[in-house]
Amino acid sequence: MNPRSLGEWLAYLEQLHPSAIDMGLARSQQVLSRLALGALAPRVVTVTGTNGKGSTCAFVAALLQAQGLKVGVYSSPHLLRYNERVLIDGVEASDEQLCEAFAAVEAARGEVSLTYFEMGTLAAFWLFKQSALDAVVLEVGLGGRLDTVNLIDADISLVTSIGVDHIDYLGDTRESVAFEKAGIFRQGKPALCGDLDPPQPLLDKARELACPLFLRGRDFDLSSTDTHWLWRGSTGDGAVVELHDLPLLDLPMENAALALQAYLLTGLPWDAGQVRQALLETRITGRLDRRVVQFAGKSVQLLLDVGHNPHAAQYLAQRLATRPVKGRRLAVFGLLADKDLDGVLAPLAGLVDDWAVAPLDTPRSRPAEDLAQALTNLGATVKSHPSVDAALEGQCAKATADDQILLFGSFFCVGEALAWLERQALEDGVDGSAG
Repeated sequence: MNPRSLGEWLAYLEQLHPSAIDMGLARSQQVLSRLALGALAPRVVTVTGTNGKGSTCAFVAALLQAQGLKVGVYSSPHLLRYNERVLIDGVEASDEQLCEAFAAVEAARGEVSLTYFEMGTLAAFWLFKQSALDAVVLEVGLGGRLDTVNLIDADISLVTSIGVDHIDYLGDTRESVAFEKAGIFRQGKPALCGDLDPPQPLLDKARELACPLFLRGRDFDLSSTDTHWLWRGSTGDGAVVELHDLPLLDLPMENAALALQAYLLTGLPWDAGQVRQALLETRITGRLDRRVVQFAGKSVQLLLDVGHNPHAAQYLAQRLATRPVKGRRLAVFGLLADKDLDGVLAPLAGLVDDWAVAPLDTPRSRPAEDLAQALTNLGATVKSHPSVDAALEGQCAKATADDQILLFGSFFCVGEALAWLERQALEDGVDGSAG
């Protein structure tokens, strides 16, 4: 029998368990024990939060790699290729590596039923263990307390932000969300929170576990001007460390500030020049991701962002307001059915001149008609399209060199746009680098 290809493995994983999400650790813990993985690396940093997990993980990994450490990063979801979820020393895991890892988990699984995410997470753990890493950075998929990532004990636990999302699993209050996210804290180990107003359950959990707790606005913080920003943090023994005249970043500097505090607590060498360079070079696809595309003989500016809930939309609106464009801002927008449509649109409606909406290529998509109606109710100019590709091409056709196309609303939306960009690179020629 020929071994499965990666595509065949992923198709197999999708039908292994009766539900896509099945919160709880018992089944995964059973398989993890059979795999006998033990500690994945000498340093483990786990990151959760309503928004900002991906960029925070990227900043933490960049700071560690700047010291010559071999680092593994696990994140989800992916945009184009499953391989994006598992990085080893800055390189995506190959199809062959992932297939080998899935085979190892499948052999250990036996009769235990695992979801797609659980299988993928355990496979990432197996790969990290084989790779003799110095550190791993783990992004929680959903919540924290009952997420498969939480099988691994973190040396440092990070909570980026706390907002209401995934209410079917995490509850409909910030307090219930905070309780779930604080589930990644470990006895006596540092816990960090980048939310300026952490709900009481998070503070209570840190106190219960005697975690040294580092809060933004108290133990670390940032301030910025039009040209630079400043960071202040605290060592484990309370000494204050500052970095001045840091370059402005495209990625959220709040998440860079959180990552800097985490890095400071590792006790690794602190070289201001290396730290600055690591932050400046950090990139992450689909988060405030600027591109330039050649379309029909003209250059068009794109800004891609996976923001899909009110908290992320508010942050995106703040960034857009500080970076006006010479011409118009044209939007391409798609959203999943379980997201807060009005909450996402409210901060952004006044910043966009023209909207193109489309359904996403998933059964979970909200119909384009719903999106168009919500925007019409806000007095926006909007046109519905049958697909993200069609919406993007429609806006590109309208755009001048001074206009900017903002494409946002979902990982699915950005993923479809990236696939379109790759096809354009083959057919018409694209400058795929950040603009």
